[in-house]
Amino acid sequence: MPDFIYNHKIFYNPVEFSLYLIGGTWKMPILWRLRKTTMRYGELKKSLPHITDKMLSNQLKELEEHGFISRKVYPVVPPKVEYSITEKGMDTIPVIEVFRDYGLKMMKEKGIDISKESKTGKNKP
Repeated sequence: MPDFIYNHKIFYNPVEFSLYLIGGTWKMPILWRLRKTTMRYGELKKSLPHITDKMLSNQLKELEEHGFISRKVYPVVPPKVEYSITEKGMDTIPVIEVFRDYGLKMMKEKGIDISKESKTGKNKP
């Protein structure tokens, strides 16, 4: 496959491009949480306890720009904003499931505790 440029960045293969769009620490967990329900910003933040406000805002903006989620603003005071997954976003869920299942398998293989409670006593995201 030939190299290609997207958004001023050169890509060498489709896997690299896919990971650019949905990879990183937070994009897949955000999509995973939105797969069954619409959520407000605060709900997403609460469900991802280690993410900063700036990072959550940036990740939501990128996911929206690429068409994976939609953002609905209600004209009320205080402002109400809801995020939902799009059809394009739903196409990522089987991919995320494969990554998730593989990650759990590798954690088990490496002897990493996969129970709900981590060693710090906090729930895992």
